[in-house]
Amino acid sequence: MAASAPVVLEVGAGSGRLAADLLLELEALATLPAQYLILDLSADLRERQQETLAKAAPHLLERVQWLDQLPDDFSGVVLANELLDAMPAHLVAWRENGIFERGVALDSVGRFTWNERPASGALLAAAEEIAQQCSLPPGFESEISLANRAWPAEWGHRLKCGALLLLDYGFPRREFYHPQRASGTLMCHYRHHSHPAPFYLPGLQDITVHVDFTSIIAAAHAAGLELLGYTSQGQFLLNCGILDLLGAETSGTPEYIRASGAVNKLIMPHEMGELFKVIAIGRDLDENLLGFANGDQSRRL
Repeated sequence: MAASAPVVLEVGAGSGRLAADLLLELEALATLPAQYLILDLSADLRERQQETLAKAAPHLLERVQWLDQLPDDFSGVVLANELLDAMPAHLVAWRENGIFERGVALDSVGRFTWNERPASGALLAAAEEIAQQCSLPPGFESEISLANRAWPAEWGHRLKCGALLLLDYGFPRREFYHPQRASGTLMCHYRHHSHPAPFYLPGLQDITVHVDFTSIIAAAHAAGLELLGYTSQGQFLLNCGILDLLGAETSGTPEYIRASGAVNKLIMPHEMGELFKVIAIGRDLDENLLGFANGDQSRRL
């Protein structure tokens, strides 16, 4: 594959809706990639993605290829929407008598309960660094994702030219480990309801944690990649012209009303606009990225 060939790699493509919409929009802009690669290990999701693309953009399906693993080397755009929050994380407690990893055990009647053991190795080193940087008091509980750090670092060995564009919910480190989050960010999702009880319906609900974006860029920097931009999802979409797209609809029509509601959900601070962030990390890119033209918050990392 030539380094100059326009290629998109989406990691964790879900239903395939984003891939279909992105391909159709790039086609309308006459900027279709030579290939659209999808890395998803779930056979069920691959089948669903194929069905979505075959229905929404059948004439573009030949450009799509599914991968079983990360490519050894890659040039292009790597897109990951809500991937990092789904990666494994360690639960950590900073106690008076040390730093502990929180795990799961069974109580006397066979129910799940919390159990703690002293943290060690890479987890202990990360927890000590965070405690020093953020002045954590005894009793503080939160999460550390070593997998989140390893993933961008791995791209330091694979990305030849291009950018990782990562969209997820989270905070810079000093906001992630802030006193108002002294119980952590772990959340569970079951049938569109959110709650903080991971022992409720185990195996039937999604469990996620927010992303410490400071750790993401620190790992990427250590692997030779550079920060290209960091901002809120709302600001990113405004920079990319989402209001111009909304303005193309006829005001007052059902289509405009639906689109307006969707745009508000994506960009308003009390909806997804502020909680969700966009970070770009890359190598050998000369041009500035439009999504970070205004309101770049890289200094907060």
